[in-house]
Amino acid sequence: MEVFYYAVFGALAAVVAALELSKTARDRVSTSAAFSSFKNNYLLVYSLMMAGDWLQGPYVYYLYSTYGFDKGDIGRLFIAGFGSSMVFGTIVGSLADKQGRKRACITYCISYILSCITKHSPEYKVLMVGRILGGIATSLLFSAFESWLVAEHNKRGFDPQWLSLTFSKAIFLGNGLVAIVSGLFANMLADNLGFGPVAPFDAAACILAVGMTIIMSSWSENYGDPSENKDLLAQFKVAAAAIASDEKIALLGAIQSLFEGSMYTFVFLWTPALSPNDEDIPHGFIFATFMLSSMLGSSIASRLMARPALKVESYMQIVFAISACTLLLPVITTFYITPSGGNGGSISFSGSIQLLGFCTFEACVGIFWPSIMKMRSQYIPEEARSTIMNFFRIPLNIFVCIVLYNVNAFPITIMFGMCSIFLFMAVILQRRLMVVSDTQRARPQDWTAMEMNDEDQPLKV
Repeated sequence: MEVFYYAVFGALAAVVAALELSKTARDRVSTSAAFSSFKNNYLLVYSLMMAGDWLQGPYVYYLYSTYGFDKGDIGRLFIAGFGSSMVFGTIVGSLADKQGRKRACITYCISYILSCITKHSPEYKVLMVGRILGGIATSLLFSAFESWLVAEHNKRGFDPQWLSLTFSKAIFLGNGLVAIVSGLFANMLADNLGFGPVAPFDAAACILAVGMTIIMSSWSENYGDPSENKDLLAQFKVAAAAIASDEKIALLGAIQSLFEGSMYTFVFLWTPALSPNDEDIPHGFIFATFMLSSMLGSSIASRLMARPALKVESYMQIVFAISACTLLLPVITTFYITPSGGNGGSISFSGSIQLLGFCTFEACVGIFWPSIMKMRSQYIPEEARSTIMNFFRIPLNIFVCIVLYNVNAFPITIMFGMCSIFLFMAVILQRRLMVVSDTQRARPQDWTAMEMNDEDQPLKV
């Protein structure tokens, strides 16, 4: 079965390389030297920030277990992280619009560095504080940096179409290449060099400190709406009013929550899905394969978004539909493929089918991130961008907390079936978003046509 893993990984690597090397002039957008410098600076910082996050991922659960905590204790620590992201992270992230996005990005670095430091303590209360700080940092990672980028891009007068280049490359690097390298580096520090499971957290803190130094020395500050002296409650009211009054923003938030909720549920469930009878599967190698699939998706997204005539709202319907079908595979294989009888051994036939489906799902994740970023840049108003983006994460964090709390209460097929239903709902909402967007784009033209007669004279109404 090792041949199967290598074959999947090799095939994906070949496809990614072929897509990147075969880009034609049609797939590339001509930009300026100033934009290239700006983009490369942001990509460097974003990659460092993501490396600080990815380095910690493989060893969080294991570190807690080495301190002697059981599954219930560890589960509560994880719930505290998501709950902190929902409550405190929303407040801190919303302050970015008022106090400045650069300051918010620096706050991310400080919060995560402090969270890493707490991992040296075996005290449960100290680790809980670290999870709370980590939750705050996660909210800032997925709102403050994107908000700073969009505002700074527009402030410098760059072509709005060029944002797609930065988004797709950031996901290609941050959620693909950096994730793979970070996982291998963390494994080398903790296992090969024998520094133990806390070493990746120390490395993450150092990398975050380097990124923070670059931010402080090379980034300028930008705000959501500096002309009005709004307090935090006023910021929340502005964000809530924007969501309530604009159907596109509400639809976008619902779509994001449905997809990301399914994605985080998948993160918890892929291991038991591929090894229901304790089959011996290479977790690290499979994780690297998933990240390579995400790189493939971001490479595809860069080609799609390079074509101005192709609407993000249109092709994302197909992406969500494919995602829904891939997460149905564990349900389908349970009913139509006889499971292996004994425990242990290599991955089963149904597991192999699911692995291919999960790689396809990860490719959809790679398409989703830059695409949702582009839609957010189009629909979310600048004055409350960070606040609204953190509002979107509230239902997501509630959903993930519920899943974590009840992960052993339902069969795995029920959980995957629920995620598939959510993704089919995302298809419907994405279709509605496209209709609403097209209707609003057409209104100015329709109004002009109504006002002018055949002789180009104003109609009297």
